[in-house]
Amino acid sequence: MDEFLKMDIFFFVATLAVVVLAFFTSFVLWRLERVLKNVEYISKQVAGESDNIRHDLAELREDIRSGKGRLKSLFGFLGKFGKRTKKS
Repeated sequence: MDEFLKMDIFFFVATLAVVVLAFFTSFVLWRLERVLKNVEYISKQVAGESDNIRHDLAELREDIRSGKGRLKSLFGFLGKFGKRTKKS
């Protein structure tokens, strides 16, 4: 075979391989971008929900702190009616 024909075949095959590799790489990067967007969306959702949970726990702590007095007075109120008198 002629040397120039061999070079033409080599460059054609090499060009075809580079094009296929570039297409495959761009496809993988496109899929990776979509996955990373989904991960970002999920992480934002988790961050928002964790903020909500933190806020709810802060409200619960405040309710417990302010509710202690109410609970104590409720037991004191019920304790007045629950005491038995001793019969002589």
